[in-house]
Amino acid sequence: QLHLVESGGGSVQPGGSLRLSCAASGYTDWRYCWGWFRQAPGKEHEGVASIDSDGRITYADSVKGRFTISNNKNTLSLQMNSLKLEDTAMYYCAADPLGGCWPQKHWSGYNYWGQGTQVTVSS
Repeated sequence: QLHLVESGGGSVQPGGSLRLSCAASGYTDWRYCWGWFRQAPGKEHEGVASIDSDGRITYADSVKGRFTISNNKNTLSLQMNSLKLEDTAMYYCAADPLGGCWPQKHWSGYNYWGQGTQVTVSS
């Protein structure tokens, strides 16, 4: 079992920055694919970024150049800069020990999820 706990969400103005963290505990020695996903009200889950156990990173086109995913000592982070109104959503970290990583792996294929942290961008 892997337990994930997010933190760092909040409210910011457009152009602002936030850093999300996801603390992992439990079976952290396995090779996982890690990811950040978000869900806005009335919308499906959307992949934001992923990082696999070899450090390969993928970003959604909508966040490239603004968001940075990193993984260090059982803490997954997402640095979000130049935030836009459309970045408003509940953000979740997720992990899966099986093959594949977002976007090749659909979000529903991830086995372990945090509880989510709200990010609100408003003027």
